[in-house]
Amino acid sequence: MTDCRRGLLIVAVILATVVGAMACDGIVVGRLVSVDGSVLLGHNEENALDRVLEFRKIPRIRSAADARVDLGRGGQIDSVPETCGFLWSENPGLEFSDGYLNEWGVAVVSIQCLSREDGYDALVARGEIRNGGIGYMLRRLVAQRAHSAREGMELIGRLVEEFGYADSGRTYAVADPHEAWVVEVVRGRRWVAQRVPDDAVVILPARHVIGEINLDDADNFRASPDLVSYAAKRGWFDPAGGKPFNFRLAYQAAERTGPDARQFRGQEVVSGKPGQWPPKEPLAFSIRPHKQLSVADVAALLRDPGGVAAFFNKSTQEAAVFQLRPNLPAEIGCVYWRTTGRPDISVLTPWHAGITAAPESYGRRGAVADLLSLEQHFQPQPAIFQPDLARAWWKFKRLAQTVDQSYAARIGTVRDTWSALEQRLFEEQSQIEAEALALWTGDRQAARRLLTGFCCDRALAACELADKLAEKLAVQAGP
Repeated sequence: MTDCRRGLLIVAVILATVVGAMACDGIVVGRLVSVDGSVLLGHNEENALDRVLEFRKIPRIRSAADARVDLGRGGQIDSVPETCGFLWSENPGLEFSDGYLNEWGVAVVSIQCLSREDGYDALVARGEIRNGGIGYMLRRLVAQRAHSAREGMELIGRLVEEFGYADSGRTYAVADPHEAWVVEVVRGRRWVAQRVPDDAVVILPARHVIGEINLDDADNFRASPDLVSYAAKRGWFDPAGGKPFNFRLAYQAAERTGPDARQFRGQEVVSGKPGQWPPKEPLAFSIRPHKQLSVADVAALLRDPGGVAAFFNKSTQEAAVFQLRPNLPAEIGCVYWRTTGRPDISVLTPWHAGITAAPESYGRRGAVADLLSLEQHFQPQPAIFQPDLARAWWKFKRLAQTVDQSYAARIGTVRDTWSALEQRLFEEQSQIEAEALALWTGDRQAARRLLTGFCCDRALAACELADKLAEKLAVQAGP
């Protein structure tokens, strides 16, 4: 990439971040408190302005030994001989909004948080951000290289320390069939990670949630080596003050150090214990649920206007539940359940990690190198933002617009329709996976074809039903 083109790309990245960023939220469920022994990761992706999602499967990619990977801001790292294949929900034009599930069952999403750290230019001047820093490529590199959540967490930490994080702050949730980590980063070279307890649930609002840490316990905590000393140097933590170090209190923006309504309500619902708002004590990092949770339970929390999605709005582009099970091959047992568009008007459909393709109506096809191009991502063709009812995104967008014309009168019909379809999909899941597992030992390609056909058929059927719902509602009288 030429210096001129790289400069244009950096400008596009910065502009996209400024105009497009909004808060997201999520939930992580440990494997001992899910109904099927899976780790569950739920996430709402929210961004301002009109967006479009492209969903596709990216295969493994081989690279030459001397190849380099461009981080998009000026930095580069060595390539690996072969990357992992992955499912990719792309939000063209934005730096911090894509979701991934790779073939090893490693899922990664992120949630914006604000830190008290200085601005980008100041940290560049101090050498805290090097070669432009890193942002967008963090998640993609986890998807391409990590064989476990722990490996993904460690990769995020190494890259943040080497290049410096470019944005104010963010929470990354990285999960696999055995465990999940919450990784919190702030602008510059500081980060901290805490393992989600297997018997607990973590609610992730748009603010940092990691508090007191024990860096002697490497199985459950990791951090940049100067995390505490740097905070003390900046006056954010007093080692002689008699209180233990607390990451959230030290690094979070001052206006966000108080309790968060989404986290509070989510913990209420999950624990089954009503609380008093505002809470008298700081909210815990994790809580014990009052029952074992399913994919449907996590989806309900993502849709609940008073729960995890307390600030749910019409800027939500996708709700996702990653179902990551250890008792099946990752290609069969790891499923990216996702909506196309807002979760209130859309339906979760399954995408197994082992599928070989998604329908073209869900994600435009092309040469893999072009699809992965940072220039193409940050400078997308304007045509993709134009309504096109041949594409899945715009089918559900039309349905949302139709519902919003008379929301109270129409949302019940839509939710009843999608609830019935989701229930059928949950019921079909065990049968199709049993058939795929029977094929797996002798003919893995046949198993992949079976899963691909199942996922694509169900997704296309959802599109047809979205069209019918929009047409039906359009001719109904208002309230």
